[in-house]
Amino acid sequence: MKLVLIADAFPPMRTSAAVQLRDLTRELVRQGHQVTVLLPANDLEESWGLIEHEGARILRLASPKTKDVGYVRRTIGEWLMPYAMMHSLQKSPVASELWDGVVWYSPSIFHGPLVRALKTKSECKSYLIIRDIFPEWALDLGLMRPGLAYSFFTRIAREQYQAADIIGVQSPGNLGYFDTLSEKLALGRVEVLQNWLSPPASLPCPLRLDVTPLAGRKVFVYAGNMGVAQGLDLIIELADALRDRKDIGFLFVGRGSEAGRLEATSKDRGLDNVLFYPEIDPDEISGLYAQCVAGIVCLDRRLKSHNIPGKFLTYMQCGLPSLAIVNQDNDLAELIRTERVGAVCETHDIEAVTQLCLAMVEQLDNGELFADRCRSLFHRKFSVSQAAEQIVVALG
Repeated sequence: MKLVLIADAFPPMRTSAAVQLRDLTRELVRQGHQVTVLLPANDLEESWGLIEHEGARILRLASPKTKDVGYVRRTIGEWLMPYAMMHSLQKSPVASELWDGVVWYSPSIFHGPLVRALKTKSECKSYLIIRDIFPEWALDLGLMRPGLAYSFFTRIAREQYQAADIIGVQSPGNLGYFDTLSEKLALGRVEVLQNWLSPPASLPCPLRLDVTPLAGRKVFVYAGNMGVAQGLDLIIELADALRDRKDIGFLFVGRGSEAGRLEATSKDRGLDNVLFYPEIDPDEISGLYAQCVAGIVCLDRRLKSHNIPGKFLTYMQCGLPSLAIVNQDNDLAELIRTERVGAVCETHDIEAVTQLCLAMVEQLDNGELFADRCRSLFHRKFSVSQAAEQIVVALG
């Protein structure tokens, strides 16, 4: 098939979304499809920039800046983004091309106008890969209140849903939200499209724990975005509760709106069992995890949506069990318990989390063989080949 993939994240960015989209593009090409990736860019001297990359065409289209800017400027920039991309696309070498299918990744929720234009012109189907149900999660966390802004984002999100012939959500628990929404809107088919990853390239990791204050400890690692939705203050509380256990350490690797504050809190409390480190190349992650005993998943208790984070996939891929603190009734909790790939808590009570962590350390000390179960789960549920095949079948 001749496919166009629309997103706002792609390497050289190091976010989980960028890695997922890179891996999906590689796999679609490997399976014999022609793929063109459309990306917004605010640093181009011309209207467009086109390169060939690993068998795919990457077309960057001039549009407003939407990253690392204030809330209002970001909102305006994202609202204008699809129209700017359409204008830039018309000046590019692929302006007249037709497609067999349009695939796009959310977030952002603003790609709807561009998707509708492309699918109408090509008379083809469209597939929405939705990973965050926004603005619902922002409402859950109290970052947004019912009102004008919430109504605006809700309208944009629903227009995006209506542009899709197929919507792929990341967890069975999210199907209920769309079942309810389908009673109000004419939506296409909604199905579960599991998250995915390709095997990492295994580059040497620049971080060596044996020359840090965590040397000799059993290290629990959190690798990924440190934002409001992750509720990572609880992990700082956990580290504080275990400050006298000289055999246990906690490592945070990544970036995000809360990273600086969390690191400052750790220093203010004088915690010598916590280390913060900037994000690393995704292909260096296996070298990092080889130095750790477990990965951390943490989600704010106020969330109501279901989420299987990309970091969980990287843990499973590398045979690293998860210590997961998640919102009530999250599908991830049942998955971890059923597959026996870690320990999970849904209460966010620091005493319960502390006891869970200590029980996991005891299991590891007693030789609990998590690694094989973790890798088996990854290959059965989260391979990129399965995701690519599911998307292509849906568009066929």
